[in-house]
Amino acid sequence: MSEDNKSENYWIGFDLGGTKMLATVFDDDFKVIGKARKKTRGNEGMEAGLKRINQVISGALEDAGLEPEQVKGLGIGCPGPLDLKKRRIRTAPNLGWEDVPVADSIEEKFKFPVTIANDVDAGVFGESQQGAGKKARCVVGIFPGTGIGGGCVYEGKIFRGANCTCMEIGHMPMVAEGPLDGAGNEGSLESVASRLAIAGAAAQAAYRGQAPYLLKETGTDIADIRSGALSGSVKNGDKMVEQIVHNACIHLANSVVTVVHLLAPDVIIFGGGLVEAMEDTMLPKIEKLARQRILPSMRDVFKIEAAKLGDNAGVIGAAALARQSVLEK
Repeated sequence: MSEDNKSENYWIGFDLGGTKMLATVFDDDFKVIGKARKKTRGNEGMEAGLKRINQVISGALEDAGLEPEQVKGLGIGCPGPLDLKKRRIRTAPNLGWEDVPVADSIEEKFKFPVTIANDVDAGVFGESQQGAGKKARCVVGIFPGTGIGGGCVYEGKIFRGANCTCMEIGHMPMVAEGPLDGAGNEGSLESVASRLAIAGAAAQAAYRGQAPYLLKETGTDIADIRSGALSGSVKNGDKMVEQIVHNACIHLANSVVTVVHLLAPDVIIFGGGLVEAMEDTMLPKIEKLARQRILPSMRDVFKIEAAKLGDNAGVIGAAALARQSVLEK
């Protein structure tokens, strides 16, 4: 162990994201001691996937110069619906996994306790502990991407059901008989305001000749219309794409109105690649539109912030959750 690693407590945060496996070792002050990562493989089976998770953890421990017995606990943010009591992933469609005993697999190899959480919950928890929501009583996160993830931390605890995650903001109904989202629901927030929905509408605009800059730079393939391309399109005068983004902001603002009326959060954090690329365009618009529809008595109870921790939010939140779980026992 390095001479610098003098903390008595070490914690590991693991982010099992859509494209990556990232493990980071922290001390009690959330100083990074070591880390390791691998790409996820959608075509590998569950056993191979669990083996790769353990390999990444071993790599992070090696990078930190620590032995497993020096780690007090590990938290892992997982995609898909979870069985929180059994600490299993019910299903992870992007990975091709079903009923995965992720916590048991890690504990069997390393012998330290494991806490699991939804990956968005872990990210919001990280922002509440060390990022844009630090010291707030109630933090809500809204993350537009392929879908729209949501999470809430209330008085230092992740807000969730007895045996499942919640805060599925992306599936809140917005438009009667609207387009279908990834779960087959009509007119949800995800179906009209996710990055994927915006990119789809922008691709049509490019095809019709209504977004010449986007057509020139990326063409009409939705797979190529990422967050940076959308931002560039707006900045370079594609008025139709600007209107598409504005329409999405209206729906996102309405989700803020609902959240404020239900929870009165101190801070609402927007994050993800789309917000990072278009923060100055989207967030002031969302906040202005939301405040116009919120009850006068509640208009000043919240603020909207951009996420601060980026890709580190998930591992910080997972490690902080592990520490919380261990210290409460």
